[in-house]
Amino acid sequence: MAKNQKSKQLGQVTKPQAGKDKASEPKILLADDDSVSDESEDHNKGSVIDDVSIHDRDEDESDNEKSVSDEEELESHVSSNTTLRVPTKEAFQSDGKYHNKQRCLIICSRGITSRVRHLLEDLRTLIPHHKKDSKIDINKNEKGGIGSAVNDIAEMRGCNSVLFLECRKKQDAYLWLGHTKSASVSGLTSGPSAKFLVENIHTMDELRLTGNCMRGSRPILAFDPAFDEKEELKLLKCLFLDVFGTPRGHPKSKPFVDRVMGFYHADGKIWVRNYQIIQEHASNAKEAHQEKKLTGSDMKTSLVEIGPRFVLNPIRIFRGSFGGQTLYQNEHFVSPNAMRASYNQKRGNHYKERQEAKKKRKTREEGIVVPQDPLDSVFK
Repeated sequence: MAKNQKSKQLGQVTKPQAGKDKASEPKILLADDDSVSDESEDHNKGSVIDDVSIHDRDEDESDNEKSVSDEEELESHVSSNTTLRVPTKEAFQSDGKYHNKQRCLIICSRGITSRVRHLLEDLRTLIPHHKKDSKIDINKNEKGGIGSAVNDIAEMRGCNSVLFLECRKKQDAYLWLGHTKSASVSGLTSGPSAKFLVENIHTMDELRLTGNCMRGSRPILAFDPAFDEKEELKLLKCLFLDVFGTPRGHPKSKPFVDRVMGFYHADGKIWVRNYQIIQEHASNAKEAHQEKKLTGSDMKTSLVEIGPRFVLNPIRIFRGSFGGQTLYQNEHFVSPNAMRASYNQKRGNHYKERQEAKKKRKTREEGIVVPQDPLDSVFK
């Protein structure tokens, strides 16, 4: 009887308390160990607790255990039911602040040609998040060479990527892309970097194309499907994204996307093109209906080339910045010096063949003996 009275009193006391505890439960629950909760339940069943505060604590633990068990059942249901539809997240809305602080250093070596200089200015126009510096004139025999000087300049200017144009013999243009020391994390080295031979350069002023875009607009970078198949192209794709991709909210960029920059892999080379996105209204209702049926919009979209255009022939990919371990080497690459040497050798062989032909013709003419005509003495 005493035990029953105590249990009734406990029930009367704990009813309003349990309601308060349920109302004051937090929204985020921490999952406890199941073995501890099971032991506490067995202990509550086998013994009678006289203290009201201990009984309230046990009820809180049981409520938490029920909520945890409900969450586990929900997780098991989600994992087992594959047809469960998860609501998609809304599109990311920019707050207008500059978070991804990427800066690219664009410089060149001394002694470049006028065509390469115009290409450098076009690249600076297409990359609004760039930093420029004076031309580099460093002897190769100095310690570190040009790579060390470029890394020092990038570190002083606060740039974590670099685009370096180098011209040799005033006719061969080489392009370097890579990450500098300022982009490296503590404990890790800088890099990687890639070296290309630039071929078939055509600048904006030279082509005189009709395409045009807003200065400082952010581009859409389009890559060939081959960039997702080969490992070396995957690495080059990351470098192109860091260098040519304008970060959101940059002070010198415009919040517009009105151009496409394409990278295409063909014949072992990378072909770079820059296009303008043009949206035009249909001339009549019939064309608008057909366009909306095909694309979902009554606006007709087309591309017009802006320029510049050039071809990148990959040479090597280094692990570090402007040097280090070679990660990839193009076996089919032939240097311009070797091509000129083979061409001159062919011209030299042609000269030798021509001289030998002259000697053969002379000996043949000397070997020809004309027989004496028996009628020569008749008409004298």
